[in-house]
Formats: sequence, structure tokens, C-alpha cells
Amino acid sequence: MTGATAVDLRAQRWLRRLNTPSPAPDGSLIRLVAFPHAGGAASFYSKWARLLPRGVELLAVQYPGRQDRAGEPCATTMSELVGPIVEALASVPGPELAVLGHSMGAAVAVEVARRIEQRDGRALARLFVSGRPAPHLQPAEDVHTGGDEALLADLRRLGGTEEELFSDASLREMVLPALRADYRLIETYQPDGEIVLDTPITALCGDSDPEVTPEQAEAWRRCTRGDFRHRVLPGDHFYLVERPVTTVREVLADLRPGTPVSMSWPSTP
Repeated sequence: MTGATAVDLRAQRWLRRLNTPSPAPDGSLIRLVAFPHAGGAASFYSKWARLLPRGVELLAVQYPGRQDRAGEPCATTMSELVGPIVEALASVPGPELAVLGHSMGAAVAVEVARRIEQRDGRALARLFVSGRPAPHLQPAEDVHTGGDEALLADLRRLGGTEEELFSDASLREMVLPALRADYRLIETYQPDGEIVLDTPITALCGDSDPEVTPEQAEAWRRCTRGDFRHRVLPGDHFYLVERPVTTVREVLADLRPGTPVSMSWPSTP
């Protein structure tokens, strides 16, 4: 973009605005930043744009190596991924910030929250972690060391993946490199010390999720000195795809209490 500053370019590279922000009737605005799962992209959260009411701005993070960033190398470590995201968020100062992540995205979100707390010396509005055990319960997994079939088998185990991916060789060829890189990143990730935030946390999971039990999700309680809330919703690992309205309602209950889910279709830039 002609005349764009480095600040603008950082934001454009990493962040996708999914709705047009407008203040709530009381004039307040909260920015919710969403982090996708392994192999996922910013567009995973696009349907949320029509469900969020005025007063909530929705940004989604676009990891390198997929969609419009397909030509870029994927991140290989959590630090390599988190550092530029924190810089991108700092380049677009604005309203109060909350972060939300699903599966691998939950681990990225908590690391982003930790870095922002360390930098700014204050808590975020809230951290929402979905479909992932607490950091101190991180399982030892090595799916990334297997071949393509091992990755595809794990996708089947988790559910929520379109059957087209398994049957279309050209589609698999596009998706598997980013998926493999993300599996390697999250399976080799180890938190640097115990994570204890001032930011309040809401932990969400499906009641039949093969990746995390309700007890493992409840264990996120020890990661905050602030308020903690835990909700178990009907569904598997991708319960939030199966029940988007219910999921967004649970998020709003902590983000903007008393605010109903919106069913309007806002324009998306």
C-alpha cells in the first residue's frame, strides 16, 4: 500500500478485521482478538462477525503459511509466532483488549496475554481459552513426526474437518504443509515457567472433546490471579463450529454481560 508505515504493514500482515467496529450505546468498545487452531486461518472466525453486537470489534490473527500468506514460511517456534503478533497489536492501539484462542490458538493466546501483561504492567479485559488443557498439563505428543496419513488420522479423531480435505489430493497438498508446521510448533512448545496472569480467564470445552477433558480445562484456574469461569458445552473438539450462537453467547456473558447475541449481517471490510 502506497505510503503505508511500518506500523500499518505489521497490522496488515498479521491481523484481519472481521467486522466494522462501532461503539455500544454507552459509548464503550472492546477489541476481541481471535487465534485459530493448528492448520486454521483467520477466516475460521468469519461467521462470528454477524453474531457480535455493537461494542465488540473482532480481529482474527492470520498465521503465516496459509490463505493470503501461503507464500510465507510457517513459524517454527511459539516465540517466533508470538513476538510479531504482540508487535502487530501494539501498532494498532485502540480499545480495551481481550484475546481468545481455540486448541493451538489457546496456547498462542495465553502467551500473547503474558507478553502484553509484562510489557504494559496491567491485565487484559479477559482471556478465553477453548479446547485445550491448561499449560501445565500439556500432553506429550509427536503426531508431527509421522507422515501425512498420521496428520490426517488425527484430524479425523478431532472431528470438524470437511470430508473434501480427505478426498481431494490437491486440497491436501495446499493444507498439509501449514498443518504439519503447526503440529510441530504446538507439540514441541513448552511454557517458559509457570503461567500466572492477572488477566481473568474463561475456559471452554466440548463435553465429548477427545483433546481435553472438563477437568483439564478447569485446571486453567491456576493460570490467573483474577476471576475464572469454566463452561462445558455440548459437542466435540469443534463444538464452536457446531454451536456458534451458544459459544458466542458464552463469550459475551464475560466480555459484555447482559448483551444479547446479534443476528445482523454487518459489512466486513
